[in-house]
Amino acid sequence: MQLTCERMVYGPDALAHTPEGKTVFVAGAVAGDTVEARVVAEEKSLVRAVAERIVSPSPDRVEVPCPFIGVCGGCPWGGLSRTVQRAAKEENLKSALERIGGFAREEVDALVAPLRSSKDVWGYRNKIELAPFVGANGKLQLGMHGRQAGQMVRVDACPLFEKKFPKLVKAVAGALSYLSNSRDLALERVGIRASRRTGAVEIALWTPTGGFPRAQVARVLGDAVSSQAGVVRVMSKGEKKARRVSATEVLAGRSCWNERIGFEEMLISAPSFFQVNTQAAEILIDIVMEALDPKPHEMAMDLYCGAGTFTLPLARRCDYVSAVESYGPAVRDLRRNLERAQLDNVDVIGGDAVREFPDADADVLVVDPPRAGLAPEAVDLIAETSARDVAYVSCDPATLARDLKRFREQNVFEPVRITPVDLFPQTFHCETVVHLTRRA
Repeated sequence: MQLTCERMVYGPDALAHTPEGKTVFVAGAVAGDTVEARVVAEEKSLVRAVAERIVSPSPDRVEVPCPFIGVCGGCPWGGLSRTVQRAAKEENLKSALERIGGFAREEVDALVAPLRSSKDVWGYRNKIELAPFVGANGKLQLGMHGRQAGQMVRVDACPLFEKKFPKLVKAVAGALSYLSNSRDLALERVGIRASRRTGAVEIALWTPTGGFPRAQVARVLGDAVSSQAGVVRVMSKGEKKARRVSATEVLAGRSCWNERIGFEEMLISAPSFFQVNTQAAEILIDIVMEALDPKPHEMAMDLYCGAGTFTLPLARRCDYVSAVESYGPAVRDLRRNLERAQLDNVDVIGGDAVREFPDADADVLVVDPPRAGLAPEAVDLIAETSARDVAYVSCDPATLARDLKRFREQNVFEPVRITPVDLFPQTFHCETVVHLTRRA
């Protein structure tokens, strides 16, 4: 069928309608394109299609520095102008707040601030991950997941990755492909981190437990990348959908990757999460601190705190911080980062944020949950505190809208500002910081 795409949805696809008014999600197209599309799935209320040919390109299409646009899944919005990307992210957030959160449109327009972003829209990622696959020549190669299920794309460089290290991806992929010719490395994935600020490079090899050619891998990667790079093996075990880290071992260099963010220099171990866009993560910190405006005599709470992105600046401005994190490697990183920063006013609590909710009360509170958002019990516990202000950092508009609806039903906290932050240019993903304040 021939379709004209109207806008971008929260996802890689553009949205169109059939002449009968049925909604169509079109893969491989952007807003403004007129395309010939092939239907791949049809449901009662919608159709899924793939653009086979662009009949008339969108006036908002732009030239991109990546030859794999439309094939690799890493930057599905890369062919769209920044102006349209920004507008689409704001609109997708507002739409979720209306549809799921129950907010009126006039209220949403008043609450949602203009999207904030850092300067770099390419070359901003401090981390990428490569997946192993067997190439046409029968040899192991490393690449990225394509847009189609099961598709792999071999890449020598990624324009999204830190621009200070343009040859790093090719060097790592080449070295590991060479090593696999003589040994089965049993690689599950490979993480590459690099910092333009500290110059630190880390190669994390995720494998099952068992034998591994440690010395050979360290030597070959060291020759290919740099003898200063940290090479770490992360061993995991368990079923594929529930694998967990069982151990890590340092093969070469430092045991942790270090990054400078704001006024802090943080150490991050290979299994730990850290925002992939350091510049934009600093914007998150600024918005959170501005919303909470913590005072020297106040108590703070940081739930799902990770390695301390918000904990450290809170500890420098508050009398005391209760920080809760369930992931073991992140808890260890947080303790180490606090020790390095010489901050002794933080109670680090390892465990689930609901089960291990701090006994100490709080004047200000930060919550930065995973994509699934907050459990209903977490919303209840937060409402029972005497906190005057809450900063909710979210990576998913749908779960954010659901949780804000729950907060409003509690009738304790009310959102006063919702600020989207573009941590992931060229994609549909967007972070959001919500400032909630206690009702009078």
